[in-house]
Amino acid sequence: MYRPLADEIRPQTLDEVVGQSHILGPDGMLRRIVESGNIPNMIFCGPSGTGKTTLARIIARQTHRTLRKLNATTAGIADIKAIIDELDTLLTPGGVLLYLDEIQYFNKKQQQSLLEFIENGSITLIASTTENPYFYVFNAILSRSTIFEFKAVSPAEVLPAVERAVAYLCARDALRAELEDGVVEHIAAACGGDVRKALNAVELLFSAARRRDGAVKLTLADARAVSQRSAMRYDRDGDGHFDTVSALMKSMRGSDPDAALHYLARLLEAGDLTGACRRILCSASEDIGLAWPLAVPIVKACVDSALQLGLPEAQLPLAEAVILLSTWPKSNTAYLGISKARADVRAGKAGPIPRELQNVHADGTGFEREQGYRYPHDFPHRWVKQQYLPDSLRDAHYYDYGDNKTEQAAKRYWEEIKGE
Repeated sequence: MYRPLADEIRPQTLDEVVGQSHILGPDGMLRRIVESGNIPNMIFCGPSGTGKTTLARIIARQTHRTLRKLNATTAGIADIKAIIDELDTLLTPGGVLLYLDEIQYFNKKQQQSLLEFIENGSITLIASTTENPYFYVFNAILSRSTIFEFKAVSPAEVLPAVERAVAYLCARDALRAELEDGVVEHIAAACGGDVRKALNAVELLFSAARRRDGAVKLTLADARAVSQRSAMRYDRDGDGHFDTVSALMKSMRGSDPDAALHYLARLLEAGDLTGACRRILCSASEDIGLAWPLAVPIVKACVDSALQLGLPEAQLPLAEAVILLSTWPKSNTAYLGISKARADVRAGKAGPIPRELQNVHADGTGFEREQGYRYPHDFPHRWVKQQYLPDSLRDAHYYDYGDNKTEQAAKRYWEEIKGE
């Protein structure tokens, strides 16, 4: 029966696990917990191929617990009941360590069916998810579990796993590897921090490589072919999407055009034109704002062009917009102003609109006085002093001029007219 290479050479001890040094290093919290033998309920969150399943198996082996594994994408209440029925039998003398993969696909009822048993210790739950557990795991489970974050594995940490895979396949097939320079390094770097992807790439490389006189020739061109686009981590409605669009907007706000182009490229490679356009449009008003109001129509023109062109040509106007937003002076005064105003409205700070601002058609319909609105265009400099805010908010202040050239010019203009 065929077994994937990643499963054949799966690490058997903590020392063989690559990456996750922040929790599995010599002083890492998770390593110390595993070595103590007192295993709490845990939730492993992080990208695929970073060792979550492997670590659950190692924990079960080292603590002599019976391992049961469920995948929430296919399992249901009946599968949970089957495991519960094994408790206190010869099948599970030391209790069950349940590894629940992709727990985010279990609904509330399915998750809650485990509560009684993880509370009394007959089931130790290790759940894994590629999503944010605080969004997808119910509070009753979260409050009884310790969360550990698994991170994408760096190329330097993946490299030993790739070399081990090459050595294993050579020994298994009694072959000698002839590697072009850069083959293992390329696979380690191109997997996007996913060790499983790297090992799959090695397996494919061996399958496709030419063999002659007991040797297998592994070329850099073939390595690039088997690992193309494998570094991409993206999902349209999961953390990958939101992390990428967030990084794009924060890079533009932080005036780093190189980083902004990088995250734009990620979105475009994933075909997410809508996500890119939405954040670029938002940044024009939120981050450039009144420092250069013309950014809004210019960026809107770029976005419209991109949507009409479609990919791949859409990359050109979007790149222009991203570079413009990244390199132009910033102002968030409009954002701060409307945020303060909305906070007051939400808090119920409103009050009647001043009579001077009410609809003119209300005059003569029983109000105690005429409107008395003073039309600013009838006065010098198109301005006249009158109250616009409700009485209860007469002294409210929401907008502060930014320190950029455009807003400072407006500030000087109005200070002179208003005599401030």
